[in-house]
Amino acid sequence: MSKPRVLITGGAGFLGSHLCERFLSEGREVICMDNLITGDIANVEHLFSNPDFHFEKRDVTEYLHVRGELDAILHFASPASPIDYLELPIQTLKVGSLGTHKVLGLAHAKGCKFLLASTSECYGDPLVHPQSEDYWGNVNPVGPRGVYDEAKRFAEAMTMAYHRFHGVDTRIVRIFNTYGPRMRLHDGRALPAFMAQALAGEPLTVFGDGRQTRSFCYVDDLIEGIWRLLRSSESLPVNIGNPAEMTILEFARAVIECTGSRSEIVFEDLPVDDPKVRQPDIRKARRLLGWEPEIDLRTGLARTMAYFAAKLAAGSAGGGD
Repeated sequence: MSKPRVLITGGAGFLGSHLCERFLSEGREVICMDNLITGDIANVEHLFSNPDFHFEKRDVTEYLHVRGELDAILHFASPASPIDYLELPIQTLKVGSLGTHKVLGLAHAKGCKFLLASTSECYGDPLVHPQSEDYWGNVNPVGPRGVYDEAKRFAEAMTMAYHRFHGVDTRIVRIFNTYGPRMRLHDGRALPAFMAQALAGEPLTVFGDGRQTRSFCYVDDLIEGIWRLLRSSESLPVNIGNPAEMTILEFARAVIECTGSRSEIVFEDLPVDDPKVRQPDIRKARRLLGWEPEIDLRTGLARTMAYFAAKLAAGSAGGGD
């Protein structure tokens, strides 16, 4: 009997590469598809020797064809950091719209499950706190962050249209701030920025007064939540994230403590439409999936620091980000 096959778009990215590992460990054959605009082949090179792993460099906004049967498609292709989607606004909108349409069409043709990687950014700068799945959000569609927020909101709408009209077996995960190994050093998100600055002994840059809040989930916990969601029967969005809310200033201090750095904290102007609060309501995930995060911040930061320290050392020896 042949092994179940899964397609993971954006599979060479931070989250996609961890998903590739998880599905291989569960005895699946994995097709990893990525155009490498923001993904990194180094994230999956260690999987090339596995006969069940297949890499394809491809843009999912263009013609999409996969031979043979598929058990599931996980659509994670998209720029996902502020720097990325501000530098790649058209590509971000295209992969959320055209890309999602192409991949859903493939799922329909193959008769397989489809899981969309959505985001807490669907809630925008929320007026409801914490954010539950039935909150419709407060998003500025014409602001600089709108290219990402609205691309994901459209992707959710397209996913539900294929579910309702074509009967595609769909899942939607709304991912909250996640961190861990394989994040890019300079992708503009808080953890890589703080970690790189602290390890280099440079001042940590906090935007605004640092009182805006986030909730940080370690990548292994997130991957477990996604795995459980795919195996469930829930078609409507499910929040996956860590409800342990903290201010950005508190997070910066935690990184300094973890690294043993003597770095100071400096403040710069808050970016346009930067959310003031972010905390997932995960009651639905607890109830339907029996899931909640298990890895505490101190443990997660220690694991992440080891990765970043090695990357920085490799960079100083002639490697790159």
